[in-house]
Amino acid sequence: MSEKNREAKRSARERLQQERVADAAREKRRRTLIMAAAVAGVLGMVGVVGVIAANVKKDRGAEAAAAVSAPSGVSGKDDLAIPVGATDAPSTLTVYEDFRCPACAQFENGFRSVIHELERAGELKVEYHLATIIDGNMGGTGSLRAANAAACAQDAGKFPAYHDLLYANQPMETDDAYAKNSKLLELAGKVDGLESAPGFRQCVEKGEHDRWVGKAAEAFRTGGFSGTPTVLLNGEAVFPKKGAEDITPGNLKKWVQEANKGRKPGTATPTAPSSIPADGPQRGQRGPDEAPASEPASGAVTSVPGAATEPQAQPGTLPAA
Repeated sequence: MSEKNREAKRSARERLQQERVADAAREKRRRTLIMAAAVAGVLGMVGVVGVIAANVKKDRGAEAAAAVSAPSGVSGKDDLAIPVGATDAPSTLTVYEDFRCPACAQFENGFRSVIHELERAGELKVEYHLATIIDGNMGGTGSLRAANAAACAQDAGKFPAYHDLLYANQPMETDDAYAKNSKLLELAGKVDGLESAPGFRQCVEKGEHDRWVGKAAEAFRTGGFSGTPTVLLNGEAVFPKKGAEDITPGNLKKWVQEANKGRKPGTATPTAPSSIPADGPQRGQRGPDEAPASEPASGAVTSVPGAATEPQAQPGTLPAA
């Protein structure tokens, strides 16, 4: 073989070897890229999972922060009613009201004595639903703040007395005095043992039941009611009339006794103890059978002013849809 042919073969072998080395290098780079992509994908998935987990944790935290704190002893649908009286009383008075509503104060101050009389006799239990119509109609936060404070009083077992006191001292509807927690705490000082009850002041100042009040107020707004007060006796509307009869303390008592005919009075004690004392009124309270000059006695037939007429479009009435 000539020298020229040997040189040509050697050059061919060297080129083949160089190509093999280059192919190996390219394959190595390809595997490296594939591995890097796979690692990046895994890391990406870990990052996505981490973001999802963080968001879920954040959402759960927000849900926990937005949880509704209901007062103790509540009852009814969605636990939106504050009950007063024997739980097994044969008749139920359902009352939807707003602590800033003047018509609600007329009802409460005019019918308080007969309602408490029927409660003590085990003939009637009352379920209070709190609304915030006046805040919406006139602005302010007094309806919400007072309702929260009343819910805090329920926690302390003092709701009935504090509820009555708020209506007995209701400011003019244009005066949003109940928006001030200091005013609500001042009134609480007139109910024996309430202001000093464990957790009461903190409950009022922090608005611990604000979300529950908001839920109750929304249920009222969407419940098909026309305004406050809305008063139902065993599910039948009785304010301002029951059929052709005007509501009066005497008529309310008669209607309850008619509904209870042949049925035993209730005796079961509610979960939240009533603060209506057995030995007379506490400091700053009227006795359950004691009515001021402007308040009819339990057997009177004089109607509450304005009760015999349909309510006009005013604060306390839901606006037309």
